[in-house]
Amino acid sequence: MFNRGFLAACLLLLLLGCGDKAKDLYATAQLEEKQNNGRTQRSSIARSSQEYPDSPYADQAKSRLAELEKAR
Repeated sequence: MFNRGFLAACLLLLLLGCGDKAKDLYATAQLEEKQNNGRTQRSSIARSSQEYPDSPYADQAKSRLAELEKAR
């Protein structure tokens, strides 16, 4: 039986292999949030906004990261 971390890693690899990388990172962060994996979620959100600052997802990522930090 596979664990959630392994499945999330597989999904991340699949998403990073094609398409809009900023969107993929943000989608990964949303998946991590659903799985209650806060540390990985924050990391994916931060990477999304730092590596792709001109992406439409950068502002969403920065806002979400601020919300998560405020809730800590």
